[in-house]
Parts: sequence; structure tokens; C-alpha cells
Amino acid sequence: MWHSPALAADRSLCELRPKSPRAQGRGRWGGLQSLVMGVYTNRKQTDASPKRAAESDAGFFERIAGPFWDQVRDVINEWWSHLPDHAQPGVRSRLLDRNLDANVFSALWELYLHEMLIGSGCNVEVELRLGTRGKNPDFLVTSDGEQFVVEAKWTAQRLGDEGRHSVPAQMVDAIDRVPSPNFFLSYRLDAAGTGTPPQKRLKSGLARWLEGLDPDQVIAGYERREPLPTCTWQEAGWCLTFQAIPRSPDRRGAFAGGTIGVHPSQWLDEQSNRVLAAVKKKGGKYGDLGLPFIVAVGHAAFFPEDQDTETGLYGTSVMYAHENLPAMGRLPDGYWTDARVRTHSRVSGVLTVDNPAPWTWTKNPPVLWQSPDPNSLPAPVLPTWGSARLLDVQVERQSAAQPPHTALGLPEHWPVGDAFARR
Repeated sequence: MWHSPALAADRSLCELRPKSPRAQGRGRWGGLQSLVMGVYTNRKQTDASPKRAAESDAGFFERIAGPFWDQVRDVINEWWSHLPDHAQPGVRSRLLDRNLDANVFSALWELYLHEMLIGSGCNVEVELRLGTRGKNPDFLVTSDGEQFVVEAKWTAQRLGDEGRHSVPAQMVDAIDRVPSPNFFLSYRLDAAGTGTPPQKRLKSGLARWLEGLDPDQVIAGYERREPLPTCTWQEAGWCLTFQAIPRSPDRRGAFAGGTIGVHPSQWLDEQSNRVLAAVKKKGGKYGDLGLPFIVAVGHAAFFPEDQDTETGLYGTSVMYAHENLPAMGRLPDGYWTDARVRTHSRVSGVLTVDNPAPWTWTKNPPVLWQSPDPNSLPAPVLPTWGSARLLDVQVERQSAAQPPHTALGLPEHWPVGDAFARR
């Protein structure tokens, strides 16, 4: 049943080799047709549509068609080939895992780190047994005769409640496939039914409603501070409210992208400092390594803030009165500033990259947050890493000497082209 006010009115051991394709001048990212074995071997992708809500990340990377995504698969194949033989099967299995999306991006994060290390001239040994607990951290790195350990950790901000109050993925896909050349849609779940409602009637009802709206009239009304058109759909215990968001005139027509323009904002999880949680989990896993130890955190978040990482590692910044004058200080609630935990000095630094993914590898700079604990072994800062360190109560930042793409062997603006071209 539909209720529409608008109708009534009218979305490894591996090292940098001099004979690499990059050194030969053709760029390691282009045309790796000679690879016999790899992660992705199917070269006949035909479906160029965006990722569907019910689709796994692994399935999407395998089936998405287009030159943009061919570049991504080629680079993943080559970077995977740079891993030592014993590490390749496990990483390949995770990249192709259609049951757990976190496995795909954690494997991509490790590939990125491995490539950045060897592209910086380091020798990298993968999963050696180290430390007093007899475990195997990800990388033992040798750079200019000095060794340090890097442990990778992927952490992601969840998109919301997977329980009874969420919209089924099949239903989201149905909404996203509604033909709508003039409008995007936002939606809100008001009530959840016990089963999946008929998608055909949902799509046809939305299409009829949108066809009855004039985008230019809606824009004119919005400029007069009138609300955007809304409608409510109800069936089998489900109740959703939709809002029509007009496309700008130059963006109207048939597009490869979906119809959903805005997902419900209440999907965000409540964990405010995922970097701190990741470091706590990995920091004490290996006991005493006897070497500088870096926890590398790939941080996927909607609105990542350096301030959150700074607070989690160095403590909450506060202002207090000192001799009747305002002064800055820090609470002892940071990873390295909590005096109650002495073993945190084993972590020499925390390397962070916000939202690392193939389409951001050359763009988002790594930052090494250095331990202020005098008992920590100092960790090196590679040329493509920025750095941050605590001096008294202030954080001093230093930009990277080189952009990240120089260590990855990729062009600065990569991948080239549009991910989802207009039809």
C-alpha cells in the first residue's frame, strides 16, 4: 500500500628487483597478460554495474567489467606474485572469500603494505616465528641494515545493524535498480516485517511515483524551502519512507550508477576509536620481539579524524588553570600515556592509512605515529610516510618526503578512467 503526499499535490621474502616492469619503463600496473597464475584469471567480465548490496566484495572484484577494474585486478595479481611462495595461497584464498568481506580488504591491506615496503628498497620476510610467544607477525623488514617488525591490522566502521531492524540486501538492491533518470532516492526503515516483501511490486510502485514527479518543479520548491517529495510504502509488515532527491539537469538520463543516493545515517556503529582498539589487540600479541615494532592499521571509516587517533594514542587533550592562566595538558588515557600499562612500550609506532583501497592507494598518505615512551625502540620513518610525535603535550607532524605512489610503482592518478562510466 502506498501513501504519497507528492502524488496528491501533483544512491615474504621479497625485494625490489631492478628488472621489474616498473624499471623497464612500462609501469607495473599495465597489461600483465603474461601472468599464468594469479588471483584473478577470468578475462571475460561483461557486467559493469556497481556493487549490489547482496553481493560479496570478492564476487564484485571478480565480475566487475571495465578498463578501470582491469587495472585493479592486474595490480593485485602482480603484487600477489611478489609474495613468497608459502604466503601466496593464504592471501589468494582470502581475496576470493565470498563469505567474509573483511578477509578481502585485510588481504588487500597486507598486499599494499608488502608492496610499499619492497618499493621503498626494503627486504621483507613474511610470517617468520618471532618474539617470546612463538607467534608469526606479518613482516620482518630490513632497511639499511636495520630490522623492524610490521604487523598489519584492518579495521572497518560497520554500516549498521545486521539484525531484525535492517533492510534485507535483496530489498536494497531492488530499490537501487528502480529506473529513475530524474531522481535519486533516500529511504528510512519505519517497521520491519518477518519476510522479504515482493520486490516486483516495490519497484513498480516506486517507479510510478517517481514518474509522476517533475524534477524542475521539485528543485524550485526546494529553493522556496518546501520539503522534498516523500512517500510511504507498506506491505507484509514492512514500512519504508522514501524521499525523492532531484538530479541536477546535467546528471539526468540513464546511468550505470544506482538509484539510491542516501542510505540511512543511523547505520554508523558506536565504536569511536577503532585505531586504539586495533593497537591494543595486536600490540601484546607477540611478547618481547627485541626489535622496533610497528602496528599498521588500515582504517576504513566514513569520516576518519586524525584527532581521534591522536587522542587514542597520546591521550585526551585538556585545558586547565595553572597559576590563574590557561594551560594545555593530556589525560593519562592514551595507549602510550597510560602509566598503568608498561608493556605498551613494545609498540614503537602505529602506521595508519585512512580508507585504504585500490582506488585510494596512490592518494591517501600513510602516517607513522611514534611512541613517546622512552622505553620504546625507535622505528624508522620511510620516505613515503608522514610522521607524528608527541612533544610535551603538543603533537608535531611531518609530511612525507615522497608521495605514496612512488613506492608502489603506480602513476600518481591511478586507476585511470571512470569506475562506473555513464551509459
